[in-house]
Parts: sequence; C-alpha cells; structure tokens
Amino acid sequence: MTMQSTAIIIAAGLGTRMKSALPKAAHKIAGQPMLTHLIRAAEQVFDRIAVVVGPDMPALEQLAAPHAVAVQRERLGTAHATLQAEAFFGEGPVAVFYADNPLVSVETMRALLERLNAGDAGLVLLGMTPPDAARYGRLVMDGEYLARIVEYIDATEAERAISFCNAGGMAARGADMRDWLARVGNANAKGEFYLTDIAGLAREDGINVAALNAPYDECLGVNSRAELAQAEAAFQTRARAHHMAEGVTLQAPETVFFAADTEIGADTVIGPHVVFGPSVKIAANVEIKAFSHLEGCVVSSGAIIGPYARLRPGAELGEGVHIGNFVEVKAAKLGKGVKANHLTYLGDSEIGAGTNVGAGTITCNYDGKAKHRTKIGTNAFIGSNTALVAPVSVGDGALIAAGSVINQDVPDNALALGRARQVNKPRKS
Repeated sequence: MTMQSTAIIIAAGLGTRMKSALPKAAHKIAGQPMLTHLIRAAEQVFDRIAVVVGPDMPALEQLAAPHAVAVQRERLGTAHATLQAEAFFGEGPVAVFYADNPLVSVETMRALLERLNAGDAGLVLLGMTPPDAARYGRLVMDGEYLARIVEYIDATEAERAISFCNAGGMAARGADMRDWLARVGNANAKGEFYLTDIAGLAREDGINVAALNAPYDECLGVNSRAELAQAEAAFQTRARAHHMAEGVTLQAPETVFFAADTEIGADTVIGPHVVFGPSVKIAANVEIKAFSHLEGCVVSSGAIIGPYARLRPGAELGEGVHIGNFVEVKAAKLGKGVKANHLTYLGDSEIGAGTNVGAGTITCNYDGKAKHRTKIGTNAFIGSNTALVAPVSVGDGALIAAGSVINQDVPDNALALGRARQVNKPRKS
C-alpha cells in the first residue's frame, strides 16, 4: 500500500529586508505570489500540502486555501516551524520547502521523492551548484552520501572550495522527520532550532543522507527586492525557453515577459516588448505585435494584436480578429473577423462577427455610478470618431456615420447620424 506524500511549505518569515507591509511569501514573481508558485508545483507531486504561516498572516492563509495551515506563533527557527505542521505528516514521505525559494520545479520535487523512495537513504537534501558559491553552506560528501553540512563561517579553506551547496529543501519518512525534529537543539548563537540540523542527527543514527543536485535557478532565495528581481529574471528565462520549445516564435525573447499561467498555442508569433499579465490564453497561429500588453484575456486563432494594443481582463477575441495600434479592449467579446485597427476603446461590449470599428471610436460604458454594456450586431460599420453611449444596441448591418454620438438603439441595416449639420460661413477679413 502506497502511503500519502506530504509537502510542508514554510512561509512564516516576515522578510524585514523586503521593507514591506506584505509577508515575504506574498510578494509576486511573474504576477503570482511566491507561495502560490510552490503550491502549484507541489499540487502536481504530493498528495497533501500544509503551509506554515506566522501569526496574523491572513493573506497567506487565503493563498494557502484549500490546503492545511499551521501557525508558528513564536519564530524559533525552521525546525520549530516544520514541527508546527507535525499533525499533517502522516507516515509516508514528508518534504519541506521554503516559500522564499519559490521556483523549485515539479521535476525537482518528483526527483526528491524518487531519491527518497530508492530506499538507500533515509534523508534527501536539495543541493545546488551555484556559479558563485559565496557564503552558502557547503555539502561535504563522502562518496554518494552526505558527510556533513558546513556553514561558510565555520568552513576550512578546503571546504570553502567545495562548489556543492545547501539549497534548503529536504525529504524524509514521516516517522523519521518527527523523531529528528523533536531532537533538534538550539545551542547556537541565535538560540534557534534549525532544520538543517536533522542531517547530523540522521548520520548519528547511522542513516544515509543523500543530496540531490538541483538546477541553481530553481534554488534562488528571495530575501530582498534585489533578490526578487533575480528570481523574476530566472523565471522569465525559463518561461521563454519553454514557450519557444512549444512552438512559439519570440522575435526578441529577452524583451517579452510572461505571467506564471500564460498559455500560448503553437505557431504564434510574438514581437518585441510584449508583456503578459495573469490569466492569458492565446490560441495557435496568433500574431502579437510589439509593445502590446495582455491580461485576463482569451485570443482565438488567426487574430492579430497590436502594435501598442492593450487587452484587459474579460476581453474575448474570436477567430481572425484584428486589434490595432492604441486600441484597448476590456470585458468585451468580439466575434469572428471583427476589426478595430486604430485609437479605439471597447469596454463592456459585445460585437458581432464581421463588424468594422473605425478609428477613434469609444464605448461610453460608465455613467459615474455603474457600468453599462454596448451591443453591436454582425457586419456593422462604425464610423470613425463615434461615441456609443451605453446602454445601447446597434443592429446587424447598421452603419454609423463618422463623428456621431449614439445614445439610442440603432435597428438592423439602418444608417444612424448623431452629429450637428455642417455649416460653412465666410471668414472675416
């Protein structure tokens, strides 16, 4: 019988170096809180997840939902924090991760469990080989197993020359994890109970300790705004490589920024300086031109977006839609083949297939108190510089004369003019 596996995520840190009112784990990378990054990865690997937060951290408790939450009421170290989640350990594998190491991948989490399940080691640590080992704790190996962890300040010159470093995460069986955590002492300068001390306790018990060499860019710790920026850069590098491997063309990869949940179909072409906010789904064979910003939208195949376009939450673009320069779409559904190519705002709208929206058109959707919707039928033609004052409907095949203000419904196939009559007068000399 396979026992349930559990991931414990420690997120109790205040992050004083962030100089923020937000808990450290709530700071975002690629539009998603650091804690959420780890939870989303762990959900694909572990049967159960528990998050350890500090007192008075309702924001983190909300981010953890629907998973279990334990509260570390006194910040007495990482071993003490892990012990607060003991009720959720079970008897199967228990892995511990830190919310300020948010980029550990699904593949690395699986590899950690697989190494533990191999059976020859009772404790498996996450290690890394950074380009500059700097002041990281060193993992001193004895063959394929760990001999000891040496903190930089305590290391000899020979030990400081070791490039294999401690990355923080680890996994053990539930019973072993309970036993070792209960035995961790706090005889150190800070008087704290450190999770890494269980490696020494395992060795004392004659248990082999293994170390997994994880990719360095997955092990980046975030304790400051500068380190948050480094983690963001690492995520973006990984995301760009992923999307290109999946058949997406990035004309200037280093200038394109993705959210954690961006979905893009094959044969889509993305120009320079495009930014994706959260909740964007792009179908195959779409072109997104330079300097466009997309968030909370769905774009169907064959669409052309930009340059300098903005798609806001609730924008749904049908097949072959054209959204051009300086066009903004928000909470609007555009049918197949709709075109709005210049200087237009379409908000809280529904626009039927084949309709053309001229330059300078706006849907006046807000009356100062409430939002109202505009409905435009199929194959309509909206002349340039038109203001559609919602709530209003424009019928199928209707034509709106340029420069009109439309505040009454327009029937199917009608011509609507809502502008003053032109008058020409001679100029005075």
